[in-house]
Amino acid sequence: MATQTQNFNTVTPVAPTTGGFANETSQQKQSVGLQVIRRNGSFSPFDSKKISVAITKAFVAVEGTEAVASQRIREAVDSLTRQIVETLGRRSAPGRPIHIEDIQDQVELALMRNGEHKIARAYVLYREERTQERRKREEQIASPSKPALKVRLKNGETEPLDEARLLQDVASACAGLDGVSTDAVMAQVHRNLYDGILLHELGLAQTMAARALVEQEPNYAYVSARLLLNILREEALAFVLPEAASGTQGHSELQYAEYFPAFVRRGIELQMLDRELGNFDVLRLAAALKPERDLNFQFLGLQTLYDRYFLHSEGTRFELPQAFFMRVAMGLAVREIDRDARAIEFYELLSSFDFMCSTPTLFNSGTLRPQLSSCFLTTIGDDLDGIFKAIKDNALLSKYAGGLGNDWSPVRGLGAHIRGTNGQSQGVVPFLKVANDTAIAVNQGGKRKGAVCGYLETWHIDIEEFLDLRKNTGDDRRRTHDMNTANWVPDLFLERVEEDGAWTLFSPDETPDLHDLYGKAFAERYTHYEAKARRGEMSVSRSLRAVDLWRRMLTMLFETGHPWITFKDPCNLRSPQQHAGVVHSSNLCTEITLNTNQREIAVCNLGSINLANHVFASGIDETRLKRTIDTAMRMLDNVIDINFYTVPEARYSNLRHRPVGLGIMGYQDALYALRIPYASEEAARFADESMEIISYHTISASVDLAAERGRYATFEGSLWSRGILPIDSIALLQENRKQALELDTASKLDWSQLRERVKTVGMRNSNTMAIAPTATISNICGVTQSIEPTYQNLFVKSNMSGDFTVANAALVHDLKKRNLWDDVMVSDLKYFDGSLGAIDRVPEDLKQLYATSFEIDPKWLIQSAARRQKWIDQAQSLNLYIAQPSGKKLDTLYRDAWHAGLKTTYYLRSRSATHVEKSTLTRTDGKLNAVSLQASIGKACSIDDPTCEACQ
Repeated sequence: MATQTQNFNTVTPVAPTTGGFANETSQQKQSVGLQVIRRNGSFSPFDSKKISVAITKAFVAVEGTEAVASQRIREAVDSLTRQIVETLGRRSAPGRPIHIEDIQDQVELALMRNGEHKIARAYVLYREERTQERRKREEQIASPSKPALKVRLKNGETEPLDEARLLQDVASACAGLDGVSTDAVMAQVHRNLYDGILLHELGLAQTMAARALVEQEPNYAYVSARLLLNILREEALAFVLPEAASGTQGHSELQYAEYFPAFVRRGIELQMLDRELGNFDVLRLAAALKPERDLNFQFLGLQTLYDRYFLHSEGTRFELPQAFFMRVAMGLAVREIDRDARAIEFYELLSSFDFMCSTPTLFNSGTLRPQLSSCFLTTIGDDLDGIFKAIKDNALLSKYAGGLGNDWSPVRGLGAHIRGTNGQSQGVVPFLKVANDTAIAVNQGGKRKGAVCGYLETWHIDIEEFLDLRKNTGDDRRRTHDMNTANWVPDLFLERVEEDGAWTLFSPDETPDLHDLYGKAFAERYTHYEAKARRGEMSVSRSLRAVDLWRRMLTMLFETGHPWITFKDPCNLRSPQQHAGVVHSSNLCTEITLNTNQREIAVCNLGSINLANHVFASGIDETRLKRTIDTAMRMLDNVIDINFYTVPEARYSNLRHRPVGLGIMGYQDALYALRIPYASEEAARFADESMEIISYHTISASVDLAAERGRYATFEGSLWSRGILPIDSIALLQENRKQALELDTASKLDWSQLRERVKTVGMRNSNTMAIAPTATISNICGVTQSIEPTYQNLFVKSNMSGDFTVANAALVHDLKKRNLWDDVMVSDLKYFDGSLGAIDRVPEDLKQLYATSFEIDPKWLIQSAARRQKWIDQAQSLNLYIAQPSGKKLDTLYRDAWHAGLKTTYYLRSRSATHVEKSTLTRTDGKLNAVSLQASIGKACSIDDPTCEACQ
């Protein structure tokens, strides 16, 4: 490449004499008078011929001087130049000058779009070398006598910029990290400085400088997090220990042993922390804190905590990371006998990232109103009192960070008779609109958007209007643009679809028992009502082809992302609590399957194991996994007793049944560690084996808690009491299915002894496992969310904390080992939407291992999910990715999910028709310098959807 650079700099090509640039196009003529901003800030006229010269030099650098005479290359140069000028014309506002870097970015993009990848690589390397040369020249000509910049302190005074301290901060943040450069960060920092810069802006300049380099090296995410930690430390100490805060460019010495007791006192004084926390042995707890774990955060995780989780007073954050984890741990241990020891045990688990509680628990643990539960499921009554009570309950539950699932199936349909007024019902849709607007209004104080999902059974007379709720056309009064929706589908419907049979819609006021029936009992009663309808004995009913309704369901799912497809019968036939009621819906994120009725609002308490922390290169670390599960289950069980319940029906239900939902995250990271491609039988086998181990130890932990604390109140009569574990309940589903389940039911562990313990000792919790989306807590831990495949290997992630460049660190590590990680690879990843598939120089084994979500055949998502589902007593939030959807593919996909015995599915994610502009800028961060391809259908899905966050 050195030879290429030499040619690049020395050859002066002949400008093309044929083609577009001999006779300027109209676009080029329009560019006359356009000004270009040069790097020194001066202006010069735009000259398209300079573009053609630069492109020709790039060709010469790769193909030699004979390229100048090549007709093919001259035509390519002409075409590329025309494309670039047209693009610049579209992007530039009239009269607005163009920066020279923007022009060069477009040259890179044009070369890559036209398949000239070798030429693009040469051009990228040329630009980088020229950048380094300019930097050296600037350093050489810099005047030693140049006046130092001033920094404005908090008291308004100024002092000279402390360059040595600045360098020390950056060097300390880079210490111990491979692939990062103090000089590179400092170069970025100096671009952000100005005379009179405010003290807090100085720290921000350092943080943003490191953040801008993440796309080059993922470890800069740790550098920027450590620099952000400096800002947070100064802010917190100034508030809690003002005598220890420096107030200058130097940083205060952080001693957690001194800070933590003061933090607890201050939090209690401000009425933010429960006074009971002051009765812990705070000195003992402070000594147990591990400040070195502050260094384990990546920027996205720490920024998320800073923005939304840490305690603050009038915008001032005064809670530091290890204090945060201990505060959560104390809140969960407050009723333990040896609560100091338990708090330390809980802290160890959280701060190690082996396990993380759900967002409501992290928000509220240890506070005056510890609403720690994640999900609430309600059934709406068929009268105005019931409907508006449910909407009020939604508001109260949403206020303290709960995600909501509403069962609307009992509400009578459009045209049904109303005895009180002798009129006709307007159906369920107008009330869904009110529920939608309530979720918008109650947004948890700006921490998170309120989020709710409405469920409706497929036989409801309003089902067709329900399907249209998320459309952008039609009467807006009958649309819910912010509310999620889901179909609650009985097996009988899909049997009718497969046999191309008829399907009849009813109003629930005439068929009230259908709501509480499932399996064969539902099928028998449903056919009874169909017969009545054929005889004309039903006031409101309508018959249609089941296939037609199914197609419309899939069409709306494709167009709007809603309603999701969830399966009523598997949720009920495999429910451990069949004796105590009926599962009428799932929750906001489709992983919770608990009973609801007018007296009981189901509650679930969630947390997730970081699976990536529990694997060796050779397999699963079962000892560590068991230890994590034992402690995590104790924490989740404690939530039930400590919890602040905003409505009495939630308290009543939760204390009776005590359900929890232990899930997983970092599944894709675990596959990377094991060198297993997601799209493989080996990955499906790992999903099976890992979930079997988790299921075994989770159930065992609940038995241990029952032995210590007692069984849950409704244990007798449950599947547990009969020795029927989740793996055994598959037989109950099969008995009610005409078709054989397409599911491998093999197991590896000896379950017989555990069955006996469950029957004789009992269970502490009616339900134990559920896999939630973990959209936010996985960010905190720095791992892939839930059971998701990698979205893209380089992209911009957007959430309520901003936009963050995300690079696949495992991939970068592997590419470095093979000497393949460079600026050209970064550019290629951007151009190919974070995918390795089209990059020729990447070996096939890496392409398979690092295949992204849209490159994976969705059948593998179904297979792995089915292998997990057989071990889980609740469900899992399963997103389905499909690159090029069609009606036939969607039909096959969702039928496969049903045949595999899945209980629920979540978002359908598809590539959009167009891609956003890709920029090759490396000097800034955000949406401009990475691919931010929308993985969406309409406006339905984003990769960090706020509805996902409502669970985790």
